[in-house]
Amino acid sequence: MSETLIIGASGQVGSALASSLTAAGHAVLRATSRAAQEADQIQLNLLTGEGLDAAFSRSERVFLMVPPGLTEQHRLLGPAIAAAQSHQHKKVVLMTAMGADADPNSPMRQAELLLKNSGLPYHILRPNWFMQNFNTFWLPAIQATGQILLPVGEARGSFIDARDIAAVAAVLLHDSERPSQAWTLTGAEAFNHHEVAAVLSEASGKNIGYSDIPPEQMRQMLLEAGLPADYADFLLLILGAFRQGYAAAVSDHVSQLLGRTPIALADYARDYRSAWA
Repeated sequence: MSETLIIGASGQVGSALASSLTAAGHAVLRATSRAAQEADQIQLNLLTGEGLDAAFSRSERVFLMVPPGLTEQHRLLGPAIAAAQSHQHKKVVLMTAMGADADPNSPMRQAELLLKNSGLPYHILRPNWFMQNFNTFWLPAIQATGQILLPVGEARGSFIDARDIAAVAAVLLHDSERPSQAWTLTGAEAFNHHEVAAVLSEASGKNIGYSDIPPEQMRQMLLEAGLPADYADFLLLILGAFRQGYAAAVSDHVSQLLGRTPIALADYARDYRSAWA
């Protein structure tokens, strides 16, 4: 049985995708930048290219993404897409981000175009901001101050649960009917961060609020958290797009692909309530 290679297998989407595919009876090959410790792992380093040919020679389908903290998506994913071409992969599913096609010169869009022009069967997933950011990236500020601290004003976002992204990827990796295309993945409704804070408060029993902060304060927080300066600047750029209203749109693509409504924010909050409680 040929394996499905998962890049980013330890992340929110990748780990859920691996579990979903395994439960459905598919063989999974989880990429890791460290030495492989388990039978379904293989060492692969996108930064250096180490292990690229070995991983793609064992697989016929691949889920591709660039790990958080890296901004040159096209340079990192180009060799992976070339390896998929060389080994004649049956399907490539690439995760970028909602709005990645807005700027033809952005690294994410350049990565999309590399895949689109590769001749490989593909699907591109463009998810909105993850709900899971509230229990991971934004969690230290919530724990320290009781506030979601972001420079996004009153703008709304149609946040999506990472588990829905994984479910969509699992469907598309083994789909032979749908033509190659891009999918915008969002939740069923959009919330501002005051509303998000209220949902988290109700689920956790903890009083959580939201404060709009200056971009300069956000940048300092990101740098103090250890993020590279170029990635901090990238996050500020896309947070600025959020503030301008570009994250508020709602798509029905999750419902089309899964045959159900996306996971609701309140359900996400109940599932992860221990993070804030």
